[in-house]
Amino acid sequence: METIAEIKSKIAPIKSEEQYEVYLKIIDKLIDCEENTPEEELLELVSILVENYESIHYPIEASDPIEAIKIRMEELGLKRKDLAEYFGSVSRVSEVLNRRRPLSYEMAKKIHRGLGISAETLLS
Repeated sequence: METIAEIKSKIAPIKSEEQYEVYLKIIDKLIDCEENTPEEELLELVSILVENYESIHYPIEASDPIEAIKIRMEELGLKRKDLAEYFGSVSRVSEVLNRRRPLSYEMAKKIHRGLGISAETLLS
């Protein structure tokens, strides 16, 4: 069995699906490690590399703009009233999220800037 130092010395950006699978196994082994240990440092490093690989090779984007907004609201703990600045008013937020009014280009632009949802998703 390799030591943490030996494993750490071999860590590099993920270039293949096989390497990705190896890194997932490392995460599985280290997931319950103690805080402030070399194991936790390795877990963090490998997790960052896996997250980067997944964002490139397995991007997750909601294809429906309204669903994407609702997901982002949940992630950020936002209420409908918190979105008024992007939509113009609380009633407009309700109309759009209930699909009674389309999402305008200006709304999409503000939401993209403010909530970080991809413009492609919002304009699809």
